[in-house]
Amino acid sequence: MSRNYKFHHPKGLYFVSFAVINWLDVFTRNEYKDLILESLEFCQKKKAMEIHAWCIMTNHVHLIFRSLDSQNPELILGDFKRFTSRSITKAIAENPKESRKEFLVTAFKKEAEKTSNTTNYQFWRHDNKPIELWSNEVIQQKIDYIHNNPVKEGIVFRPEDYKYSSASDYSGVKGLLDDVCVFQYFKL
Repeated sequence: MSRNYKFHHPKGLYFVSFAVINWLDVFTRNEYKDLILESLEFCQKKKAMEIHAWCIMTNHVHLIFRSLDSQNPELILGDFKRFTSRSITKAIAENPKESRKEFLVTAFKKEAEKTSNTTNYQFWRHDNKPIELWSNEVIQQKIDYIHNNPVKEGIVFRPEDYKYSSASDYSGVKGLLDDVCVFQYFKL
């Protein structure tokens, strides 16, 4: 992995994107997106994760965050991905309404067999591609990118209309996730 895609500064502000293996469209059901939200809230409260922007798409998640304590953001993100991998895989396997249950669980199991550091199931791809945000201009570009993702995909006409994103917080309406730190130009 390139040095450009690592967490170099424990207190840095980072943009990350992480996807479901094989870009499978898992987050077409709200209950799976809600598990992501619950885990993000846990990370905010218990792991000192400060979230500035987020969006859950059908097969990937975008996030701008920083660690408010000395814990490396890579460790926070790793814990988040491990927990959500287990909880979402379990939710899929136990969901009587999930018509793709066998297909998805089999795909997660086959992907886990390909790697030595994953047991049972692999839900997330291993790459996160963290990008440290170094200027107010770049921060705003990444926030705009995150919030416009559902518009670009044709899900909504306006970013603030997409429920599973921080765009509503940026338009002055309380979103689904508590304590989103709406970006106001930082002194970097």
